[in-house]
Order: sequence, then C-alpha cells, then structure tokens
Amino acid sequence: MLLQHDECSLLLIDAQARLLPALQGTDGMMAACDLLLRAVRELDVPVLATAQYPAGLGGVVPSLAMLLPPDAPMGAIVEKLAFDAMAEPGMADRVAALGRPNVVLCGAEAHVCVLQTAFGLQATGYKVIVAADAVASRDAEDRQRGLARMERAGMLVATSEMVVFEWLRRADTAAFKAMIPFIKRLKENERK
Repeated sequence: MLLQHDECSLLLIDAQARLLPALQGTDGMMAACDLLLRAVRELDVPVLATAQYPAGLGGVVPSLAMLLPPDAPMGAIVEKLAFDAMAEPGMADRVAALGRPNVVLCGAEAHVCVLQTAFGLQATGYKVIVAADAVASRDAEDRQRGLARMERAGMLVATSEMVVFEWLRRADTAAFKAMIPFIKRLKENERK
C-alpha cells in the first residue's frame, strides 16, 4: 500500500530533552523526525506529540516542538505516564479527532513507548506505519527487535523519506519544491 497524505496522521512519541542523550542514533532520529514534521506542515497532515513523565524527562525538544501546530485541537502535546499512549485517558479521542485511518509513528523508544503505542493503535483499528529511521532506543538490539516485532505484527516499517515521497507523489508541485532542502539535509546527516 502506498501512503496518501490525506489518509495519514503523525504521532511524535517522547522526543524529550532528558531522554535523547541516552539514546543511540539520536542525530538520525531527530533529522528524520524534523523531515516528517516539516512534511506534515507542508501537506496539512494532522499531528500529535506525547511527552512521557515530563517532570522527570523534560518536554519535547524545542527544535521539534516548534514544528508542531500551535492551533491543534486540545493542544498538540499530550503528557502521559502510560507507555502505550492509547492507554492514556483521552488519547483515543484525540487520535480519533484527527480523522485519519493511518498513523505514522516516530520518536522514542522504539521498543517501549513506540512499540506499545503501535500495538494500542492497531488494536483500536488504525493502520500503523513506523518510520524506522525516525525511532531510537538506548540499545541498538532493542531498537532492531522492536522494529522487527512491529513488522511481524503487520505494521508497515518504512523510512521517513519513503513516507514523505509517498505523501508528495509528484515532483512538479510547490510542496515537493518546498521539501527538497529538508530531504537533502536528511541525506547529508545520514552521511555523517
């Protein structure tokens, strides 16, 4: 299945200031999340973000938080204590209000909150797409096992660039031209 931007929403999971330094591959994850957030702004894809125990882990990192829509219904950032964001009171209603059957996931940690939220979304009837380069964990093995487990469960594991190009569809649009610098920046980051 190719992704349609008007059938997708994005959920940024726990990209938090005090959590990121403990993760492996943070720079790549951040660059991929940045690309996805810029694409949702360009294409009017609805987005939510979560913050796990912000009193201890801090808020969503400013460089990504500034890309969240300020006018999101009920606010764009949901504070949570449950590892599965869908188990947090009111979260299912917030996701349903986005009105999209497919949810693209990015953030941290791949084998904990991303994985449990993915299963929570799938159990609620959503098609889940995980942007593999846009997720990280403290341990590479945990990240790989988390991604493999989600894929075995029928979730689509893609890359942020795959998602963005599928959303864009064509090279002759203003949206494509607007996204090219950010796609190039992602690739430059990958080469580092």
